[in-house]
Amino acid sequence: MPELIRPSVAYKDSYLAALQEFQAEDRLLDLDPAWLRANFPVFVRKLLDRENPDKVPPGFSPETVLWLVEGEEFLGRVSIRHQLVGTLSVWGGHIGYEIRPSARRKGYGTLGLRLALPWARQLGLGRVLVTCDKSNVGSRKIIEANAGVLESEVRVEGHAQPKLRFWIEL
Repeated sequence: MPELIRPSVAYKDSYLAALQEFQAEDRLLDLDPAWLRANFPVFVRKLLDRENPDKVPPGFSPETVLWLVEGEEFLGRVSIRHQLVGTLSVWGGHIGYEIRPSARRKGYGTLGLRLALPWARQLGLGRVLVTCDKSNVGSRKIIEANAGVLESEVRVEGHAQPKLRFWIEL
């Protein structure tokens, strides 16, 4: 059964395989696979440190990064931002997620968001903002399957697609 866990060095090989899939889509290009192979414990520590307000740069929100895994396989990531600061209040929202390409269309996105909601509640959030591109039908279905209620559509400078803003009551 898939579960959300904190990032762990135990998933190094599976994470690196997923990264290769993402980069084939021109995503996560800022992550250097060679550096990650050599420094994976450092990478995991940096992800875990994002929860600590003292280690987050000014103007950024602390966030809880969780990995959706099943057995030894990394399936995707969920990030729960503790506050809406800066552009997060317009787009980005409290929760962001991504599923590795080979695991898409299997319900993992819907499950990952559903499993993230109790974590958000434990952080003291009463409701969460989740956004997606207007053209991203799959993401919209994931949000709506988790009781997301469309609030508005916004245009964001520098983005071709309007963003849809949904609220989920916790």
